[in-house]
Amino acid sequence: MTDPLDRIAAALERLSPPPPPAADPRAHPAYAWRGGVLHPARGFAPLPLDMLIGVDRQKASLLANLRHLAAGHAAQDVLLWGARGTGKSALVKSAVADVQGWGGDIALVEVTELAGLPTLFAALAQVRRAFVVFVDDLGFDVPAEARALRSMLEGGAEPRPANVRLLVTANRRHLAPRDIAEQESAINPRDSADDHLALSDRFGLSLGFHALDQDGYLAIVAAYAATHDLEFEPGEAIGWATRRGSRSGRVAWQYIVDLAGRAGKAL
Repeated sequence: MTDPLDRIAAALERLSPPPPPAADPRAHPAYAWRGGVLHPARGFAPLPLDMLIGVDRQKASLLANLRHLAAGHAAQDVLLWGARGTGKSALVKSAVADVQGWGGDIALVEVTELAGLPTLFAALAQVRRAFVVFVDDLGFDVPAEARALRSMLEGGAEPRPANVRLLVTANRRHLAPRDIAEQESAINPRDSADDHLALSDRFGLSLGFHALDQDGYLAIVAAYAATHDLEFEPGEAIGWATRRGSRSGRVAWQYIVDLAGRAGKAL
């Protein structure tokens, strides 16, 4: 007769199958890091760089940095911060794809859980390839949550490997919220400020993205419309942005999706 514990163990294995094998870290242009396993990203098809309008300075800086990384040269960790919908995430993906298009041996790895970063760094350190570890929309409710990431960037016993750089997008320039009342109640206000700023200071390259003016917004709408052979009315596009309370590349694309739907076209 089978031992009940053996039957229970077998039942648990059926309910929780082993994780899928990790993807080949040299075979794909982009990956997702989930559950401690590297998965190939499905449908990695970023916008061409010339479709990202109004961010020429940020584009040039990020491209130069990623080309250094792909060539095995010194490169910076990058913080992309600023207004929502202004193209931070799109620029990261498009810049990586552009460097790949020029023959650069580099891949994107998107991460949603910071706790798994040490394991990921250890895995990527063994691969003869450059990697951009991408953390999108990062923010911390309290400064203490940022300290582990700070040590991975600089100052820890096991920082990220030389072939890996972190690219982080955030709405806040300093990642953690700064409270005036907290600084006023501190014995040494400078200590409180330094603790808030310590993480953002670890990024050697900081790129700011700012809200668009009306002309910039319409320029993005016009570029999207021309690419997809759509006619648009500037007044209608402005009204779309006004109703959403924001002028951004994201809002411009949402307007184009609506326009294409009304025109009976797929995007």
